[in-house]
Amino acid sequence: MLANKWIADLLAYLDRSNIGNAKIAGMQEALKLDSGSYAWLLTIFYISYIVFEPLALMWKIIPPHIWGCFCVLGWAVCGTLQAATFNWSGMMAVRFFLGAFEASFAPGITYLLSFFYLRNELGLRCGLYLSAAPLATCFAGALAYGITSGHPHGISSWRLLFLVEGLPSLVAGVATWFLMPDSAETAKFLTEEEKAVAKARSVRQVGKDQNVRIHGINGRDVGHAILDFKPWINALMYFSCNVSFASLPVFLPTILAAMGFSNINAQGLSAPPYFLAFLVVLVSCWFADKTAQRGFTILFLSLLGAAGYIMLAVSSSTGVRYAGVFLAAAGIFPCIGNILPWVMNNQGSDTRRGTGIAIINVVGQCGPLLGTRLYPSSEGPYYRKGMWVCAAFMLFNGFLAMLLRALLVWENKKLDAKYSPVIHQKGGEPEEGEENEGPRFRYIL
Repeated sequence: MLANKWIADLLAYLDRSNIGNAKIAGMQEALKLDSGSYAWLLTIFYISYIVFEPLALMWKIIPPHIWGCFCVLGWAVCGTLQAATFNWSGMMAVRFFLGAFEASFAPGITYLLSFFYLRNELGLRCGLYLSAAPLATCFAGALAYGITSGHPHGISSWRLLFLVEGLPSLVAGVATWFLMPDSAETAKFLTEEEKAVAKARSVRQVGKDQNVRIHGINGRDVGHAILDFKPWINALMYFSCNVSFASLPVFLPTILAAMGFSNINAQGLSAPPYFLAFLVVLVSCWFADKTAQRGFTILFLSLLGAAGYIMLAVSSSTGVRYAGVFLAAAGIFPCIGNILPWVMNNQGSDTRRGTGIAIINVVGQCGPLLGTRLYPSSEGPYYRKGMWVCAAFMLFNGFLAMLLRALLVWENKKLDAKYSPVIHQKGGEPEEGEENEGPRFRYIL
């Protein structure tokens, strides 16, 4: 199940961000794009993403294997059609629908994982799923280098790039129909004994059978989640990270080219920083799960990312600036990987988790609207203003992480005073609804 989602997410990020590689492979000249029109190609994707994000609710209405297949096939067609565009308006239309299909898929996956894993297991699984983003960007750079350095005859390098990176999603869409389970009870890869264990874990999580969980929405819990400060702070953190998260993959090849590397070498050099980010996502999510210290983990990653952007902003040395790219990538992507499970860690019921994911995505996905406009051509070759803005938002993200952690410590102390510390309580499974506010529920810091 997780492998299927991971591959689909990898291909989604590949189809979303390869426009940055296509730009320096000849697309800008072929479509007669200036700095402003290129920025709109990036912005329209996120406008569509925000508008169509409520379609993630379809995961609760249509069986996941059907809805997932529809979404993957949809963005596969759009990603491939980017190769067939001949002007700016055509590319704008394709990017709009690409955002719509990806918005209908990705936010619901994180929520779906919470149905199968306990709170102390969710971070690593989200990290495994979200690690597809940096690996996709790494893969995009390496693949773009191979395609654009081959000098293909009969088709432009940038068109071939969209074709080669878009077609695999068609295969993934068909595979999703057969491999994505609708629930633990229908998962073909589980034995009957494993299905029974999965069902018991589901009941243990919130005291409800999984079938009730998937198809029911508790209006009272929706209201509680909306009025809760925690998902809103998480949403501001997600917004802050997304300013950098959305801009780095699509502008990094341009930034590297501005350092003096050839366009072809810039494609290849954009890959190593993202491979480091891929490794840091996995390690940081595992560490935060084991220590239950997600706030401190995010603080460290935010400072790491900010340091990278500061190096890019203040230095003119190619070596120092390239090292800054490694630090920036190693801070941004793992922050995202830890923020998303944190909002679900601290919302007890499924409805509250779903509402929290909706809040964090609607607010957070507004970040790219700013991020995609931070690197106009007029700011080259150093793009110092964009670097300083990204550094400031990473520092703000670290501040928010510490603020939320302090508030959660205060909330846990109130629960200890009301029910006595968990360590002094008798063992046993939580009663139904206890995970919302009961004696054995404590917030993960």
